[in-house]
Amino acid sequence: MNFIKTELEGCFIIEPKLIYDGRGYFMESFNEKLFNDKTGSDTHFVQDNQSYSTRGVLRGLHYQTGDHAQAKLVRVLHGEVLDVAVDIRPGSPTFGRHVDVILSGENQRQFFVPRGFAHGFLVLSDTATFFYKCDNFYNKESEGGIMYNDPDIGINWQFDAETLIISEKDQFLPNLANAREIW
Repeated sequence: MNFIKTELEGCFIIEPKLIYDGRGYFMESFNEKLFNDKTGSDTHFVQDNQSYSTRGVLRGLHYQTGDHAQAKLVRVLHGEVLDVAVDIRPGSPTFGRHVDVILSGENQRQFFVPRGFAHGFLVLSDTATFFYKCDNFYNKESEGGIMYNDPDIGINWQFDAETLIISEKDQFLPNLANAREIW
C-alpha cells in the first residue's frame, strides 16, 4: 500500500497494491499494523458502515464531538465520489481548510480522515456504494455538522447546487463559525 500525506496533517490517501491474474484481482484493503505505522496513529476501528446513493447525493459535512469523536477510513466499493475532509481542530494551523479526493471502485483508493475533521462526500456516478470504518461508536447526542456550501471553506463540489440531493437535516447545518466544537 502507498500512503500519501495530504496538506492537512493526519489525512492520508491510501493506494492499495492490486495483484491481477486471469481471474481478476486481489488486494489487501486493511492491515492495522501497517496502517498505524504509516499514519503514525494508534487507530483501532470498531464499527463498519455502508451506504448506497445515487448521482448528486451529498452527505455531510458531519462529525462526532467530544469523547465520541471518530476517525474514519473511507472507500468506494462501486461507483465514484468526491470525498472531502475539513480541518475543524481548534488551534490547528489549517483550521477551516479542506482536502478532497476522488474515490472509486475503479481506483480502489481509500482516504483516512482522523478525529478533528468534518467529513462529507458527493456521488459523481449514477450510483455509489460507500464503505467506511470508524474508530468510535456513533452517538446521536454527539452529532455535529457544517453546511456543505460554507463560503469560508470554499469546497468546489463539481455540481450545480440546484442538482444536489441533500437531506433535510443537512440543508440546515450551521456554517463553520457557528458549528458545534469538536472537543
